[in-house]
Amino acid sequence: MNWLTPYLTQHPELAVFLAIGLGYWIGQFKFKGVGFGPVTGSLIAGLLIGYFFHVPVADTAKQLLFLLFMFGIGYSAGPGFIRGIQDGGWRWAALGLLIPLTGLLTAVAVAKLLNLEMGYAAGMMSGALTESPVIGTASEAIRSLPISDEEKSRLISQIPVADALTYIFGTFGVIFFCSYIGPWLLRLDMKAEAIKLEAEMGMARSQPGISSAWRMYELRAYLLDASQPLVGRTVAQAESAVAPERLFIERIRRGTELFTPQPDTVLQAGDVLAIFGPHEALLRVVESRADEVFDRELLDVQQASFDVEVNSRDIAGRRLADLRSNEAIIRGVFLKTIQRGQEQLPVAPGTVIQRGDLLTIHGLVPAVERVAALVGNISRPTLNTDFVTLGLAIFVGALAGMALSLPLGGLHIALGSSVAVLLVGLAVGWRNSRRPLFAYIPPGAVEFMKSIGLAAFVAMIGLKAGPVFVDAVRAIGLQVFLGGMVVTLTPMFVGLLVGRYVLGLNPLLLLGALAGAQTMTAGLAAIQERSESPVAVIGYSSTVAFGHILISIGGTALIWFLH
Repeated sequence: MNWLTPYLTQHPELAVFLAIGLGYWIGQFKFKGVGFGPVTGSLIAGLLIGYFFHVPVADTAKQLLFLLFMFGIGYSAGPGFIRGIQDGGWRWAALGLLIPLTGLLTAVAVAKLLNLEMGYAAGMMSGALTESPVIGTASEAIRSLPISDEEKSRLISQIPVADALTYIFGTFGVIFFCSYIGPWLLRLDMKAEAIKLEAEMGMARSQPGISSAWRMYELRAYLLDASQPLVGRTVAQAESAVAPERLFIERIRRGTELFTPQPDTVLQAGDVLAIFGPHEALLRVVESRADEVFDRELLDVQQASFDVEVNSRDIAGRRLADLRSNEAIIRGVFLKTIQRGQEQLPVAPGTVIQRGDLLTIHGLVPAVERVAALVGNISRPTLNTDFVTLGLAIFVGALAGMALSLPLGGLHIALGSSVAVLLVGLAVGWRNSRRPLFAYIPPGAVEFMKSIGLAAFVAMIGLKAGPVFVDAVRAIGLQVFLGGMVVTLTPMFVGLLVGRYVLGLNPLLLLGALAGAQTMTAGLAAIQERSESPVAVIGYSSTVAFGHILISIGGTALIWFLH
């Protein structure tokens, strides 16, 4: 393959894209749910390419991509992180803080016990806790140390080697602990606990939602004749007469007149009622009592499904069952989905709504707009990115990170541009969750920043470390691998014991929270598969933002502790 050498040497960007492509291909392969994933796949591809070809890598390009990633991760995880502190319950916040801190302290202790150099220690932490941003934050912290440039380069080249050695067990360890070891230690029957928890929350396994009352169905027209008992009653009385079914009289034809009724509108014989509600309820409750008629003009009204971001204090922190009982708030609308971060939560009476949740509600346009105004802000999709805020936020964050320093052991160690950009992204993302028109970045753009930013960064790290990879594995491989096992499992054991016996968390939700705090979505999937229930996502979504933010910052803290 000598013919390829001049192309990759003279045009290193080709090697980066080759590593990304191969990395995502490598990341697709899994064995029983365990795999490297695209980011570690890109790192491995970069190491292999760097081993066979000498590819020069520009530090400016690496830092540019990593800062984009760090802002993106802060922007996306910020709302969940702040929400977890403010609204998510102190027990979940405590667990979300405990596990990353335990992981950091374990990595420090293992590194000192095994006498590992800082680079290997950082890579071990990155791979064992499956949080690749540690590669970047630790590298930047090493560059700020008062040592020679040659020593900095040597230490930084150790990081991807140790990460590649420990990542596979980092993934497997979380999956196996959350789905087998943890349940065994707790003597937990996962399926039975899931059934019990679903019953407490009001979930029904036979349906995607909890019941027909929470599902969008149809608007139909019915003729009200003189023999029916609703004649002479008000709209409010007619709707309450069929409770707990949620059927709403949205429009009325009276003779040639079409109008939207008020709650005190009295129904008359000959009225044609446009009734909105679940299809099954319409058939069971209305169809046998009134004749359906064809009236296109009456039914020709606008319906809408809006994504609404919760920021109302009157809504946040309340169960769906409590909200459903207040028809003054939710009359005429049906809840389709609840999204918290990247995860879908079950639509069940026991589900607690938190600030920042994205609710998809459906109904006629006036009702949806009325409820949306009470709940929060309508999220209106757009493709436009606020590049002014994006550029200035990264600039201010990076500048502050380089200018601010902390006194530690007689040294003044800079906070680091990447950590500062992460914190600025967190603040901007949280502010956007409260005011959606502020600093809006489309979800697709944020995901691109996170995906391509980190994958390209670690690919370039791998390209630079490739020449020393094989020798490093021979010299230190077994020590780092075994140390990584300890770093992976210790936070799991500590989190399990504290979460269950000190914080008193539900055992199944606790397992989901353990996977979340170590940012392992595959661990959540394993729990859901063994419990045959999606309910563990509630615990996962309560801690995952803590894992992303705190473990990433932990790369900097690790270097401070070890220097």
